[in-house]
Amino acid sequence: MKRNTENKGNLWALLPLFVFLLMYLVTSISIGDFYKMPITVAFLTAALTALIINNKKSINEKVEVFCKGAGNSNIILMCLIFILAGAFAQVAKDMGAVDSTVNLGLSILPGNILIGGVFIIGCFISLSIGTSMGTIVAITPMAIGIAQKTGIPVGLALGAVISGSMFGDNLSMISDTTIAATRTQGCEMRDKFRTNIYIALPVAVVTLIIFIFINKSGSVTLSQNYSYSIIKVIPYLAVLIAALIGINVIKILVGGIIFTGVIGILTKSFDIWGFVNSIGKGISGMSELIIISILIGGMVELIKYNGGIDFILGFIKSRINSKRGAKFGIALLVSIVNLCTANNTIAIVMAGPIAKEISDEYNLEPRKVASLMDIFSCFCQGIIPYGAQILAAAGLAAVSPFLIIKFLFYPYLLGITAIIAIIFSKL
Repeated sequence: MKRNTENKGNLWALLPLFVFLLMYLVTSISIGDFYKMPITVAFLTAALTALIINNKKSINEKVEVFCKGAGNSNIILMCLIFILAGAFAQVAKDMGAVDSTVNLGLSILPGNILIGGVFIIGCFISLSIGTSMGTIVAITPMAIGIAQKTGIPVGLALGAVISGSMFGDNLSMISDTTIAATRTQGCEMRDKFRTNIYIALPVAVVTLIIFIFINKSGSVTLSQNYSYSIIKVIPYLAVLIAALIGINVIKILVGGIIFTGVIGILTKSFDIWGFVNSIGKGISGMSELIIISILIGGMVELIKYNGGIDFILGFIKSRINSKRGAKFGIALLVSIVNLCTANNTIAIVMAGPIAKEISDEYNLEPRKVASLMDIFSCFCQGIIPYGAQILAAAGLAAVSPFLIIKFLFYPYLLGITAIIAIIFSKL
């Protein structure tokens, strides 16, 4: 179906976005709770608004356009990957892989670099399991314990946890943000990873040095013995290695689920029905993200059809006249959406189609655009006090989110480095 050229450059077509912002952002700020309003309800209302506007077209035509966007091959493939990633993550968790990985790190952690070690563990776990939230929930109790035993400020310990978790969230092959960024821009995950790592790795090294310097006061020995099983860490390593050598992500996740399930059964972590139930639980855990992706796909297609995308492109184009300007425009776009939604994956899914249009117009490399979107969404998500990551860590430690913010060295440095990389055309 062709785009409705009669409404080209139509500001009114962006009304669904404003409805979403009004329902979600304004409501959340006014009641002081960013999780009171279900984000699915806000997106459903915005999608229905997109179907209602433009009286020149029949409802049947608009529904057809919506279904075309919701059923876009990239959206459906992204949902399939989300399903498999959720299943793998849950099976691995129930099998004991997360606990073993955390305890393995703690058992070899030198006492004089405890906070740096917490950061390294966070980086490894988040890179392996592809979720910042899973990493935070897994190692925050350990970080709190370290702070209590050593007198290290809790905010500093949690800053190391969140910094490490955002490293993998930004880079992991099975991270929601990586999946969304690569699918919306049409590039391979390994290409995005190779582009992204040149920005993220140096930042991680500098962050590690900062944490070690802060923690240089002396060596502390942890008395607790941490038990782990090497065989339970293997699935994460296998998935990471398979992704790095370029195996198809569907094959990786299916193989990872089966491999992890077999280990879980052999180690008696669960039986065959426990394995099946873990898969089902993991799939259910991704349902909200899948629903949101479908609603966004249809809504964005209607916005595009009615001229909203053309309006945004025209607005951005009038203020940029170079590839560098286009990159800054994309960075600003995904950052603003992330600040409004407090969810980096949703920000990428929403901004992705618009970023693709800008990318095509200015002949930008898809791998760089995907990296750009992922970096700036993770930068914003990693520092906002109302984001799930900071709220989760602060909640587990029973401290204010603002005690953590000043120690979030990795997200801050990531954003600064990315800006420098754009200026010097390295990103």
